[in-house]
Amino acid sequence: MHIGPYLLRNNVFVAPMAGVTDRPFRQLCKQLGAGYAVSEMAASNPKLWQTEKSTRRINHAGEMEPKAVQIAGADPVMLAECARFNVERGAQIIDINMGCPVKKVCNSWCGSALLQNEQLVQQILDAVVAAVDVPVTLKFRTGWDRSNRNALTIAKMAEAAGIAMLTLHGRTRADGYSGAAEYETIAAVKAAVTIPVVANGDITTPEKARFVLDTTGADAVMVGRAAQGRPWIFREIAHFLQTGSHLPAPLVAEVQPLMIEHLRAHYAFYGDYLGVRTARKHIGWYVRDLPGGEDFRQRMNRLESVDAQLEALNTFFDAQLAYGERLQYGLSKPALVA
Repeated sequence: MHIGPYLLRNNVFVAPMAGVTDRPFRQLCKQLGAGYAVSEMAASNPKLWQTEKSTRRINHAGEMEPKAVQIAGADPVMLAECARFNVERGAQIIDINMGCPVKKVCNSWCGSALLQNEQLVQQILDAVVAAVDVPVTLKFRTGWDRSNRNALTIAKMAEAAGIAMLTLHGRTRADGYSGAAEYETIAAVKAAVTIPVVANGDITTPEKARFVLDTTGADAVMVGRAAQGRPWIFREIAHFLQTGSHLPAPLVAEVQPLMIEHLRAHYAFYGDYLGVRTARKHIGWYVRDLPGGEDFRQRMNRLESVDAQLEALNTFFDAQLAYGERLQYGLSKPALVA
């Protein structure tokens, strides 16, 4: 599958998630089989570009290509300038966020709130596509609420504007992350456009990925919450799609060094003080379904140093080896996006 000139190694993608898909996590997911990953959303307001948070969010130094940056905002001129700013700093693909349902984003008329104003959507699409010479993609939802689904209209507008790929989350903004994803709308969008379409929403297992691809006709699937604490899901899905067979679940002994490597990259990226605090959610996801995981998570949240976290994690995982079991992370209760 291609996005513009970029050939992707497979059609299993990482969803952009605020507070989650930073560079260390994106890189880990790519190493574990993801064919493509998009950054956390970067604000279009130029007053925020030099803040510490924004600088980290658009930092993709050393990341596997293609490097994709998601931008968020409601002003076409600002979004166009934000796209240029990121391309100048190495972004190879720009993704426009019209899918985030979080209140603080929608209250600023960004994210999925834009779906209420189709004229503004058209202006944004035209402005960003014209501003850069790299592929521009769009992530959006099926509509504002179930009485106002307009994904088909938005998709046709996007294709006409020169958008290179569509990613559609099969829920409305009003749905948030509740209820079941509606794949029939994704299928209708795929049937109506000729550009690649990526299906997003409730893809938690290899079998579900196969079902969604078959049901919607989509070109790829995008995995979000199910990858939290289980980044190897990408190789599991990719292998199943290619062969029809399952990879064995990873052993505790295999996951322990992988997790420690992830955390060391995380600490290096954020610095010790912020790294310890932002690592807690990842650690909680890694251990949530292991014996004693919840008690350990609560103890972990009181630790204040890198060394203390790593020592506690190694002790906890060493103790897991006594069970002699493969890690079986539960998929029925993924944590919500931060």
